[in-house]
Amino acid sequence: MASAKADINFEKDLFEAANRMRATVAPADYKHIVLPLIFLRYLSLRYDKRRKELEKELSNPNSPMYFNDAEIVREILEDRDQYIAERVYVLPEEAHWSFIVKNAKQPNIKEILDNAMKLIETENEDLVGVLPRIYRSTNLPVENLASLIEIFSRESFSSSSDDAVDVLGRVFEYFIGNFASSEGNRGGQFFTPSSIVELLVAMLEPESGTILDPACGSGGMFVQSQRYAKNKYALSFYGQESVDLTVRLGKMNVLMHGINADIRLGDSLLSDQYKGQQFDFVIANPPFNQKLWGAEKIQKKDPRLIMDYDKAVSDGNANYMWMQHFLSHLKDGGTAGFVMANGAMTTNNSGEKDVRLKMVEEGYIDCVVQLPEKLFYTVQIPCCLFFLSKNRDGEKGYRARKKEVLFIDARKKGMMVSRKQKVLKQEDVAEIASAYHMFKWMNGNFENVEGFCKVVTIEEIQGNDYKLTPGIYVGTGETVTNEIPFEEKMTELIGRLQEQFYESNILQKRIIKGMEDLL
Repeated sequence: MASAKADINFEKDLFEAANRMRATVAPADYKHIVLPLIFLRYLSLRYDKRRKELEKELSNPNSPMYFNDAEIVREILEDRDQYIAERVYVLPEEAHWSFIVKNAKQPNIKEILDNAMKLIETENEDLVGVLPRIYRSTNLPVENLASLIEIFSRESFSSSSDDAVDVLGRVFEYFIGNFASSEGNRGGQFFTPSSIVELLVAMLEPESGTILDPACGSGGMFVQSQRYAKNKYALSFYGQESVDLTVRLGKMNVLMHGINADIRLGDSLLSDQYKGQQFDFVIANPPFNQKLWGAEKIQKKDPRLIMDYDKAVSDGNANYMWMQHFLSHLKDGGTAGFVMANGAMTTNNSGEKDVRLKMVEEGYIDCVVQLPEKLFYTVQIPCCLFFLSKNRDGEKGYRARKKEVLFIDARKKGMMVSRKQKVLKQEDVAEIASAYHMFKWMNGNFENVEGFCKVVTIEEIQGNDYKLTPGIYVGTGETVTNEIPFEEKMTELIGRLQEQFYESNILQKRIIKGMEDLL
C-alpha cells in the first residue's frame, strides 16, 4: 500500500542545475556534497515546523500549554525535550539553514558547513557518524556551493509548504537515482531501481515485524517497506552496509522518511553485525557474482552453512553464501526476497549447485522470478528474484507448499523509458505480486498461466537437474541452453579463468619454494 506523495515538477531542473557544477568534482563523489545539503535543509524544516506548532499552542488561551509569561514561553521553546519527543532533531543556531543561507556567499562557507555538521552531531547523539565534514576539502568552487544552497532555499522547500518535508524526501531519492544512472558501475553499489524495490516489497507484504537488509545501500528497501505498511510504526528496520559513505547516505535517507533504522557498518558475509539474530523478513540486493570475496575467512563450522564447508562455500562466487546468510537470519514463518544474477538459477559450480540442490530438497525455495533486461542502471547481466521461505508447512494462513515452487517469467514485462533503461509498470508489479500471493496464501486461487507462471513440483525440478530458470517450466518453449545470456556466460568463464590463474600462481610459488628447499 503506497502512501500519497507530493508532486515534484522541478526534479529535472534541480538535477541539471547540480549537474552543471560537476566540472571540478568527480561524478562519483558529487552526491556526497549535494545530499548532505538536502538533509540539512530537511532537519531545519522539521525543526521550524515543530517550533511553530509549539508557538501556536503556547499562544492559544484554550490550549493546556498556554502561557502569557514571555520568559516561560522562551524556556519551553528552547527545551530540547519538546522536540525530541516528536522525533525532531535540535539545531544550534549556527547549524540552522537560515544561518547557512545568510553566509552562503562568504569565502568561508565551506568551514561554516563543516562546523554545522559537527554542531548537529554534538547536539544529537544518534546522528554521530552520519553527517560528513567534507566541504573544506572539496574542490567545488565557493560560488558553486552558494548556488546549491540557493537552489535548496527556494519557495518549493519552504516551511510554509505543507508538503515541503515530503518533497525533500523525494528529491533526495531522485538525486540518488540520477547519480546512480550517471556514475557508471559505482552507482549500483548504493541504489536499486525503484520498480524492483516496489516489486520485492509488494511480493513480501511486510505489514508488521522486523526487516533485515544486509546490503542496504541507501536504504531504499526500508523506505518502500514503510510506504507499503498500513501502520508505519509496525515495522522495525535493521541494515548492514560495507561502505562508510554509503552507510551515511542510507542513514540520512531513512531519517528523511521518518524511519529510525539500525544501520551498521561492516561486510555482512565476513563480519555479520547481527550474528545469531533472526527477522521476519530479509530483503536485499546483494553484490552480484563477487569473486575472491574472502571465502577462506569463513569458519568451517559457520552456523549459516546448510551443509559441509567444502560444498557450501565457493571462493569464486559469493551468490550462494549470500543466500545462506539470508536464510540463517529468517525466523520460523519468515520470508526472504532478494535480487540475484540469472546464473544462480543454473550454475553447476562447486559451492553453488550443491547449495541450490539442498535448498530445493529442504523446501526453502518458494518462488523464482526472471526479470526483464535493462532494469538496472549499471548491471548489464540480466537478473532474477529469489524468495526463500520458512512458512511452507501450511501454518498461520499459508498454504502447505513445501514440495512445490512457483516460477514466474516476467521477461516480457516492463516498458522502455530511455534507450538503455526499462522499468516495471504498476500493473506489472501488481500482476507478478498477485500470482505469488495466490500461490502462498491458504485462501489463494492460483492458476497457471501459459508463458507467465506455473507451480512446479520438486520432482519436476529434479528431472531438470535442479535448474531454476522459469522459462524451462512456464511453457515458453525455449530450451535450457538459451536461458543463459552471452554476457553472463562470459562473466562466468572469466571468473573461472581468474580462479585458475589464482591457483596456478599458488602452485608456481609452491614449486619454486620446493626447489629452493632442495638447495
